[in-house]
Amino acid sequence: MTWVKICGMTNLEDALCAVEAGADAVGFVFYEKSPRCVTVETAREICAKLPGSVEKVGVFVNESPERVSAMTDRAELTAAQLHGDEYRSADRYALQVRTFFSLSIPECLRGFRGPVGFSVMPRFPGFAGVLLDSGTPGLRGGTGEVFAWEESRHLVRYLTSLCPVVIAGGLTPANVKQATELLSPWGVDVVSGVEERPGKKDPEKVRAFVRAVREWDRRTER
Repeated sequence: MTWVKICGMTNLEDALCAVEAGADAVGFVFYEKSPRCVTVETAREICAKLPGSVEKVGVFVNESPERVSAMTDRAELTAAQLHGDEYRSADRYALQVRTFFSLSIPECLRGFRGPVGFSVMPRFPGFAGVLLDSGTPGLRGGTGEVFAWEESRHLVRYLTSLCPVVIAGGLTPANVKQATELLSPWGVDVVSGVEERPGKKDPEKVRAFVRAVREWDRRTER
């Protein structure tokens, strides 16, 4: 089945809603410039009340490996998502938790044929895959904008041959089936597409998003 992550959690109510809807993972943003930024203590309190089967992912932007490690330990997270330029020195981020590296699709499509250091990513323990987003250097994620899906198909296919690929950027309950059909990712990640406002989830949108993905999964199993 497609791995589903609902990101940008700021409160227990939203996290439990995602779990009850059938999400595989929830995400906590530790980037201070994000309107969804939470403290390590808040994430820890929420994680303590979630089932052990649910992946708890911390989202970091250009934090040092030591700080990422300390924060994931303190919050009792099970995975880290590195959303800055960490891929350029991926070997420094051999963490004790599952680790996803985020890549900007716009940058890739401007001629970026493979991230610096990508060859070492799949080799170290904990590497979990790459996340493809529509972010920019000024706005790393949560843009609410889709990337060029059709134009990116060959890139996604290439990366999928190397490791699990998660797609993000502008996904909603209305378009996630189209994205999965076109790109066949290992996972999907949503933030703004299931919110009432930044940092507050809309329960109906969360349920509709997960339901749309699972409907696609059932179709492909036939």
